[in-house]
Amino acid sequence: MTTASADARTLLAGLIQRALEQVVPTGTAARILLDRPKQAQHGDFACNIAMQLAKELRGNPRAIAQKILDALPASPDLEKAEIAGAGFINLFLTQRYKQQVVSRVLEAGPRYGNSNAGQGASIQVEFVSANPTGPLHVGHGRGAAYGASLAAILSAAGYDVQREFYVNDAGRQMDILLVSVWMRYLEAAGVAVEFPPNGYQGEYVRQRAEELRGVHGKSLERDAAAVLCGAPVARGDETPEQLEALQEIRIDALIANMKTLLGDAFRSLFDQVLTQQVAECRGVLERFGVTFDRWYSEQSLYTEGKVAATLDRLRAAGHLYENDGALWFRSTSFGDDKDRVVQRDNGLYTYFASDIAYHADKLNRGYTRIIDVWGADHHGYIPRVRAAITALGGDENRLVVPLIQLVALFRGGEPVRMGKRSGNYVTLEDLYGDVGVDAARFFYVLRKSDQHFDFDIDLAKSQSNDNPVYYIQYAHARVCSVLAQWGGDEASLRDADVASLVSAHEATLLKQLMEFPEVLEGAARDLAPHNIAFYLKELAGEFHSYYNAERFLIEDAALTRARLALALAVRQVLRNGLALLGVTAPEKM
Repeated sequence: MTTASADARTLLAGLIQRALEQVVPTGTAARILLDRPKQAQHGDFACNIAMQLAKELRGNPRAIAQKILDALPASPDLEKAEIAGAGFINLFLTQRYKQQVVSRVLEAGPRYGNSNAGQGASIQVEFVSANPTGPLHVGHGRGAAYGASLAAILSAAGYDVQREFYVNDAGRQMDILLVSVWMRYLEAAGVAVEFPPNGYQGEYVRQRAEELRGVHGKSLERDAAAVLCGAPVARGDETPEQLEALQEIRIDALIANMKTLLGDAFRSLFDQVLTQQVAECRGVLERFGVTFDRWYSEQSLYTEGKVAATLDRLRAAGHLYENDGALWFRSTSFGDDKDRVVQRDNGLYTYFASDIAYHADKLNRGYTRIIDVWGADHHGYIPRVRAAITALGGDENRLVVPLIQLVALFRGGEPVRMGKRSGNYVTLEDLYGDVGVDAARFFYVLRKSDQHFDFDIDLAKSQSNDNPVYYIQYAHARVCSVLAQWGGDEASLRDADVASLVSAHEATLLKQLMEFPEVLEGAARDLAPHNIAFYLKELAGEFHSYYNAERFLIEDAALTRARLALALAVRQVLRNGLALLGVTAPEKM
């Protein structure tokens, strides 16, 4: 088989461009746009260039379209071109050209679908970035699957991608985890302290306490009276609101006592618990097929002076002011709905202060685009971060924030409730341990990231056509089974004569194989991994129909080889697409 010299869009756009050089010899700024018609009878591609030129040339679009057709160069790959509707140009590729996609797929192999659309532009994708205060749960899993798949898709589209996890290891939530671990440590030692109800309750807290005992023995034990000193106790007649406020005051007092009583040993407690939490998080993600190029510590922004330095820049530029003892960022000057505190009246920096410094650091690293994958509850945070980027002299359009909606987990038709501090949650590891990594990774990207998602555990575990990942993997395994029955040299199929691939099913499969590079490039452009998932479902569905309608191993040797070559190409594209989503392609099922 010969390989076409250009992809279909490039080929057809080139032909139209050459025609325009005659129709509009002075040139035009109009872009040649090629779309795929919804109905096959309208061609393989449709172009609206004549309608775009109507005003510029002061002519009827259909008349302009006819001039373009008259000037269209002949091509062995273009069967015909015709005018439709108000002036669309419908373009029909030859059957031979479409059949050549089989050789293009087999020659490119794992690289088929890849492009240089990104031209090496640097992109940072920061995702998951969960507080290291507890195990990753099923909600984090959606961000992990989306971010990892998006990074893979962008890499395949020719971008230079860096994957980053921002470790929120500074601030009050970390202090609450540490005091929770310390209180469990004291409990296990028989120290009479009552565990705070608003501390972290999960079994992992007890595990961290046991590890603390293993490293430090009794050295972190302190007298109960000193631990509880100044921590208010409920009288029993408080309203729910008063009780909640009291509990917050109490845990803050326990945190302060912990830091004072432990002194220098507090740093050791902090480092040990943080190291264990991050290591556990990293392990869970790696087993989920998600890895990062860099784990960036929020704490480092303070220890390296980046928070103070960034605020100094904003102060020097006149973007900070003091009010009621606090330091404020004048974010309303940059489109935010209100100004934001960056340093409280007690001298402590806010989370927003470190976020400004973090994004200043990202800008300094020179990324063409910064993609922050955030939970949908952070939607209101976007304007203030954009405001900070602009105030720092950066281009706010470099920041793109895909939002990840919540996941509702269902088992046996009933929702599973979750809450991290209470310890009542389903961990990501529990989920993929139950349904498998493949099903979890695929299900998470089966919907647009900004849509709510109901994760049906029973469906994910089922071996039926209703389970999309099983359905796709089964198509891959079916191709492997047919090729195993054939028993020939798969590499030899690259030279198969595919001129006999003319049936309706074969025409559809050829068309779908041609579309994969476009789907991949579109998924990169729109930050939409679900486009790959949808495509794979359609390709698998068409192959299953083809498999049920036709026999592959028949007496006609030439037709056998042609059909096997097509099946092999389908297998390659299924494998390529699944790899982008972090899903395996099993050979047997």
